[in-house]
Amino acid sequence: MKLLVIGLGQCGGRIADEFARLNRKARSQRGMEILTDVFAVNSDAADLSGLTSVRKDFRHRILIGGRKTGGHGVGKINELGAEIAKEGADKVIDAIRTTRHFYETDAFLLIASGGGGTGSGSLPVMTQHIKERYMDKPVYSAVILPFEHEETTEERTVYNTATCLKSTYAAADAVFLIDNQRFIKKDASLQNNLTKINSLIAEPFYGILCAGEEKKPKYVGAKLLDAGDIMQTLVGWTVLGYGSSPLPLIRLPGERTNDFRKKGAETQKGIQAMDQAISELSLACDPADAGRALYLTSAPARELNVDMIKELGDYLRNLAPHAVIRNGDYPRQRGLLDVTVILSELGDVEKVRNYYTQATALIPVMKKRQEDTRVKLQAVEDTSKDIPSLL
Repeated sequence: MKLLVIGLGQCGGRIADEFARLNRKARSQRGMEILTDVFAVNSDAADLSGLTSVRKDFRHRILIGGRKTGGHGVGKINELGAEIAKEGADKVIDAIRTTRHFYETDAFLLIASGGGGTGSGSLPVMTQHIKERYMDKPVYSAVILPFEHEETTEERTVYNTATCLKSTYAAADAVFLIDNQRFIKKDASLQNNLTKINSLIAEPFYGILCAGEEKKPKYVGAKLLDAGDIMQTLVGWTVLGYGSSPLPLIRLPGERTNDFRKKGAETQKGIQAMDQAISELSLACDPADAGRALYLTSAPARELNVDMIKELGDYLRNLAPHAVIRNGDYPRQRGLLDVTVILSELGDVEKVRNYYTQATALIPVMKKRQEDTRVKLQAVEDTSKDIPSLL
């Protein structure tokens, strides 16, 4: 599957940068392209300058809202972010049209932070514009949810996230929910944390995208997981997870036997990888709420067998009893067995419901605070009315 990736705002741009790095990795290690192009869109010129993998020309690093923001961002006001996105949408569409292999694009993936300003406001607007322009291609959005400390210290973050989620859900074919808090490492520096988190967010897409673009016959799976399977799986609220188990790099001649212990150990490694993928889902949720699911098993060809695939399918069926499940294998990894899981069409997402509830409670508080400030300012103005002005 080939994606066209657009990162919006600081967070979205940096994750798009990671996708560009993954595409370079696929090109150098596997001789394939998994992205047709990568763009970063922002109202802050400094953020765009900090990217390393997105091409540096003005068509790939797109500055919007320059007249209103002076190239310095919107200051967490996502209404302003939405406004400048509407004005700059044509600039983004024009850049997309110049993509050399655009006709090979299977779907769009737009990425932004829900709690920011530019990304939060522009994500639903850009999603809607691209959806209206390219009706034959799915448009997926990835919303990065804020850290817990941001939610507790910045009311605006909760409000921005709720409005972004509601608006994006109405416009996109599917919305990937990615909770920053799930990836945080408390003993690492802020810079290292964010860099690692961005890498962990992008990494699970690698195998899923590569599997359908494989050109070498020996690496094509017995049950190929291609763009059609992915498109049929992705609907509404969506989460994904990735897990892996190490394997011996080299097997000695005659090492593979019919010994029941070794056979059981092989299957157990697959179960461990699946268990890790479920426990490391991008957002905590109940798999039983999923209406659709997908899993991809990747390992050296000699490690993949029918028993393992069946066990993994039974495992996921028990977790998501009502889901339509699709699966595939990809005999590509060396020294590793990994499993990527996608749960989609989630009927109930507690985290999203909490954002909506908190935002609903915040709106009257924010309005009252604004009114109180206006009244106080008016009182000061009234007190000074008899004082002559020097202007």
